[in-house]
This record gives sequence, structure tokens and C-alpha cells, in this order.
Amino acid sequence: MCAISLVEVRSTTVHTKFASFGSRQLFWFGTGFVLMFVFSKIDYHRIIDWAPWAYAFGLLSLAAIFTPLGHDALGGRRWIKAGPLMFQPSEFVKFVLLLIVARYFANLGGRYLTWKDILKALALVGIPMLLVVKQPDLGTTLTYTPILLAGLFLGGINFRQSAILIVCGMALVGGVLASGKLASYQKGRINTFLNPDTDPRGKGYQVKQSLIAVGSGGIWGKGTEKGSQTQGYFLPIPYTDFIFAAFSEEHGFVGAAVVLLLYFLILMRLIQNAQTAADLPGALIIMGIVAVLTFQIAVNVGMVIGFMPVTGIPLPLMSYGGSSVLFTFLALGVAMNVRMRRFVN
Repeated sequence: MCAISLVEVRSTTVHTKFASFGSRQLFWFGTGFVLMFVFSKIDYHRIIDWAPWAYAFGLLSLAAIFTPLGHDALGGRRWIKAGPLMFQPSEFVKFVLLLIVARYFANLGGRYLTWKDILKALALVGIPMLLVVKQPDLGTTLTYTPILLAGLFLGGINFRQSAILIVCGMALVGGVLASGKLASYQKGRINTFLNPDTDPRGKGYQVKQSLIAVGSGGIWGKGTEKGSQTQGYFLPIPYTDFIFAAFSEEHGFVGAAVVLLLYFLILMRLIQNAQTAADLPGALIIMGIVAVLTFQIAVNVGMVIGFMPVTGIPLPLMSYGGSSVLFTFLALGVAMNVRMRRFVN
């Protein structure tokens, strides 16, 4: 997956001012590999014990976004800039939530959840979600949801509680949509998703060009650096959110199927590791990882083929971006950690 990402990031940026992104992505992958193996060696129980401190640091870093330390880019204030590097706290908090949610539900001892337990879990995830929404970054905010849902499901929520939460969630979403408090670009994305042909040169441009790119790839694709939509700069930001569309144009249906198969193998391996975990905290962590990766893959791929509204959710191990890459490797490192200790009492 990393090799495919490096080839595609280079292909989509080689003739642009972002030509250095290929070497930067290689740096992030190298750093990610190191962090993955470091976190695989530290007992995950110790890492879980550090979770409250990491959670507090995560909230402070999210709050720091709104101070002079914050950096504006791509229509939002989501980064903290340190010299030539930019750190996106919301990706770090995603990793922290995997740990803190697993710790919280594991400490409940597997008993049936009360409404007090559920409300505490909602607050635990809801506070960072509100801070990220304010940036604004709806895409990353949504990626926190599967972590919470995985924790609730494995933590022992019953059918009645689930039904009430679903109804409340639908009412909340409906209320937000009816209130008109969404940003103009968010309204545009929803309208474009519902009516994709209404503004093909405006708000619907991204999805339209993405569909053309995916379809023009055919069975075998046009070849690396030969995609007309990608190399002709018709496809917006093909190295991040729309990298799957660019890859599909250059490598066709067969290439896209291979990428999806690799994702499937990674997810199935993670689920198998969760099944063999030595204890509940380990299983909770890995299933949280499965939930968030599955969500990101489904939303990103669905977005580029017009099945989902456009959101800024990166494709794991494919999209360019240091914070996203490091989150994925940290998560996989902890998953390796759990597997390595499956026979330890």
C-alpha cells in the first residue's frame, strides 16, 4: 500500500509545484514505520494507562488551534505550524480516542451499560468533536463517530438503548439541517450529492471530474502519469482526497480492485487479531481501529464515485499527508502490540 501511494503521489504531482510531495510522503512513511515498531514493543496496557494524559494533551492541542499557534490552510484552521512541518492535532486525537474509549469500556468490566455510562462515553468523544467542528473540519469529526460506536457495541449496549440513540441522532442531524447553520460549502456538498447535475462547473465540479477520471480508466487504465483528467489538472487535489480517482484512471478497474483487496486483507487480519486478543482492552482497541479505517475507506471511495457527499476524509495509507499517515501507523503498531501479547497473562 505504501509503494502504491508513493507511485501515485509522485504521478499526480510530478509536473506541478507540489513535486516534492513524493519525497515528503516517503519521509512520513519512514517515520511511521519507526513509530509503528516502537509502539509494538511497549506493552499496550502501559499505553492505555497513559491515555488520560494523552487525552488532556489532545484537548489542549485542539484548543491551541484557535490561538496564534494555529495555521490557516484549505479553508480551515486545522494545523499547528512548527517550522517547515505542520501538525494536525485532530489526527492525533483520533489515535488517543482509540485508547481512551477502550480504557473506559474495559474499566466497566463488561457489565450492561447504564444511561450514565453511555452519557459519559458521549461526553468523552463529544468534547473533542465539538472542538474539531469549530475548526471547521466535518470530515475528521465524522471519523470519531465509528470509534464511539465500536466501543458502545462491544461495551454492552442493548437494543433499546441503541434504538433511542439512533432516533436521537437522526433528530439531531435533521435539526442541524433544518436550522440552516451549516456552512455554505457544506450545504453545497449536500445539494450536489442529492442533485449532482445541477452545477457541474461549480459545486459539482469535483465529483463530475472524479467520475470522468474513474470511468475513463477502463479495465486496465491509461498508465502512470498518463491520465488525462489527472495530468490535465481537471481533477482537484488528486494527491489527497481524490487519490483513488487518480489511481483508478491510471490503473483501471483491475488496479482499483487490487487496492480494495489489499484493504480487505488488512481489515480481516485486524479482526482476526481482535478475536485472539488476550483481554477486552486489546479487543476494543483493535475493533476501534477496524471501525475507523473501514469508515474512512468506505467514505473516501464512495465520495470519488458519487455514492457519498464530498468530505475531507483521507484514504488510509494512500492519501498524501503526514498526520494521517502517522495515525494509521500508530494504530497498526498498537494492533501488532496486542497480537504479540495474545498469550501473555
